[in-house]
Amino acid sequence: MTHRPIPRLSILLAAVVAVVVTLGLTSCSNSAADSIDYAIDGTLITYNTNTVAGAASGGPQAFARVLTGFNYHGPDGQIVGDHDFGSVAVVGRTPLILDYEIKPEAVYSDGKPITCDDMVLAWVSQSGRFPWFDAASRAGYTDIASVDCAPGQKKARVSFAQDRPFADYGQLFAATSMMPSHVIADELGLGEGGVTTALLNNDGPVIERIARVWNTTWNLTPDLDVKRFPSSGPYKLESVTDEGAVVLAANDKWWGTEPVTGKVTVWPRSSELQDRVNEGAYDVVDIAAGSSGTLNLPDDYVRTDAPSSGVEQLIFAPQGPLAAVPARRALALCTPRDVIARNAEVPVSDLRLNAATEDAYGMAETSPEAGRFAVANPDAARTELGGRPLTVRIGYQTPNARLAAAVGAIAKSCGPAGITVEDAAGENVGPLALRDNEIDVLLASTGGAAGSGSSGSSIVDAYTLHSGNGNNLPRYANERIDGIIATMAVASDPKEMARLLGEARPILWADMPTLPLYRQQRTLLTSTKMYAVSGNPTRWGAGWNMDRWKLSR
Repeated sequence: MTHRPIPRLSILLAAVVAVVVTLGLTSCSNSAADSIDYAIDGTLITYNTNTVAGAASGGPQAFARVLTGFNYHGPDGQIVGDHDFGSVAVVGRTPLILDYEIKPEAVYSDGKPITCDDMVLAWVSQSGRFPWFDAASRAGYTDIASVDCAPGQKKARVSFAQDRPFADYGQLFAATSMMPSHVIADELGLGEGGVTTALLNNDGPVIERIARVWNTTWNLTPDLDVKRFPSSGPYKLESVTDEGAVVLAANDKWWGTEPVTGKVTVWPRSSELQDRVNEGAYDVVDIAAGSSGTLNLPDDYVRTDAPSSGVEQLIFAPQGPLAAVPARRALALCTPRDVIARNAEVPVSDLRLNAATEDAYGMAETSPEAGRFAVANPDAARTELGGRPLTVRIGYQTPNARLAAAVGAIAKSCGPAGITVEDAAGENVGPLALRDNEIDVLLASTGGAAGSGSSGSSIVDAYTLHSGNGNNLPRYANERIDGIIATMAVASDPKEMARLLGEARPILWADMPTLPLYRQQRTLLTSTKMYAVSGNPTRWGAGWNMDRWKLSR
């Protein structure tokens, strides 16, 4: 996980290592089970993980090997080229120009070819050029000047604006970022190539209709029409259960190496996790550490804990009692960040714009301004409010024992400051609850996610505080911060990066759009009979290589 694109040799080596490890592990037993049960810590609400709600959901954990792309995120969150899907070549640096080529044999599970039309849809929907798309992030896509694509073809040339050589371009057109454009064409009766033609011709009325379908047509419900959910990966969507689990089956149209296991059922977060682990009902569990309280592991499970790339934080609503900066600062002043982090057994995090990686740049975001909010100070909070009382609703997605304890600690600490904290948690609480004024604060990770939420790139994650981004949940708008984020996205000089972070630091601590708490830790549980499962600090989680998983009988 770095700011700069990983050299091609590193990508190749990572891919080779992944294959070697997989082959070694999967040869440990000759008899594989027919199905695997995989439990995650988010809900499964949409197939489109590029919307605001979808990016924060458990969808990326479920669909990394269902909706593939030119790259995916490996076990350390690094970018790895997916050569089954296609190839990327740099043909120009000033401006940055990339040539993409999709494999000739690449088809969706419904038999329709995967084409550059899907790239055009990914670009336009996430570029911020049209307001109708409820896209989570425009990072990188907003810097693209053009995508040269002849409808129905396998090749595309992507040209970036003259002064916008987006540094982490490997994050673009990657796993789960491209949706099947032909589904939208069929839905709207636009015919073959109709979506691409409308998008490239800036046909506003048609694009608005396309956006409406892109936003909603892929919602996951038990009665969904599977024909609208074609796959571009080794697994395809078979069904959605009444409990909200997603059943994935081997895709018989997949042109690469077939998946080791024929069926994977992905289970959303549940209050019954401990019981189901005791019963041996789950083979793989990938959740935020502490979210299910103290887990007692049977002897036939292995546990691994590791830091994610996401930062658990208080995300303040743009309206209501915390719309004013003094109110946000007051709540921040009485929040016992040290206690909350200590209970999570990790240090306090001060990171907002450089959150995805632990590196030397982090020092630029640690400062005297942050120190003022290191420990609870109810007297300072009361002064900030001028002695006026304040009531705030803090929400998070349930069940989550760790976040419930954090809200309890805030309520206890802020009471003496005249601030009443109400626990407004619920199983469906997320980014939309904050946007719809159902809560005043969302306690979640990057982008409002229950899981890691992170892209693995600090550049991409920094856009959560860019005024144009969909997952800028506080609706924070600061022209200088926008400029800093945009400059970071194309910066190559470490000294310049540190200077930018140092300039942003006092602005963000003064405006307080969010309050970082600690780096979210991840817990990965696997049956002792499982092979080839590896954690991942990004929002794609352990599911990044589920087609290589094997459960020994």
